[in-house]
Amino acid sequence: MTVTRPRQGRPRHTPPSDPGTSAREQILDAAGALFVERGIAGTSTRMIAERVGIRQASLYYHFATKEEILAELLATSVRPSLRMVEQIRALVPERAHPAAALYAVAAMDVRTLLRTPYNIGTLYLLPEVQAERFDAFRAERGRLQASYGALGTLAAAQAVTRGMSTDHLGELLIQLVEVVIQIRRSREPEAADTDAIASSCLRLCGLTEPAVTIARAEARTLLDLLTS
Repeated sequence: MTVTRPRQGRPRHTPPSDPGTSAREQILDAAGALFVERGIAGTSTRMIAERVGIRQASLYYHFATKEEILAELLATSVRPSLRMVEQIRALVPERAHPAAALYAVAAMDVRTLLRTPYNIGTLYLLPEVQAERFDAFRAERGRLQASYGALGTLAAAQAVTRGMSTDHLGELLIQLVEVVIQIRRSREPEAADTDAIASSCLRLCGLTEPAVTIARAEARTLLDLLTS
């Protein structure tokens, strides 16, 4: 008689502590906390498995390496913003002014970075993330940065764009948005921080305060339309 052996690393049969959370999501959550607390080099797959409460072999059923886990975590921090910016850019200029679109993109990006567990954005600049295996993440973030540059150039006062390339402007804008990562390291961000950062993006592009106020109002209507 042939005996069929169970697949090595099969997920545990006991239900997770939160019935609405899958084992894969629990692994990502535990890994994110450990990566932020201990760094990538200081975290092992055994540590991740122990924090979840599963066998190390069960973790390998979902992810082959801790680098694969990190790649997924990084992707979840940028893909929602990338999808949103593509939707918003499609509305410019027929249905949305570039300044309102830029504010909306910045506001949504800040909110995405606020929602990532354990402030995953702190991992962006770690040396390990510069490795080739994370090329896909850096390419997606590069697309997001390019969108910032394109919208910023359309929205900017002529005096700003005269001495600054689209690439340079995009780099400054995305770094301004990502200041929320540093805010999270020192305190709990407030709702006003989102507006302050998005408005600062418009000011960087040379918009006057009345123009910022108009763009903010239009952006809120735009966001309501896209999220309804």
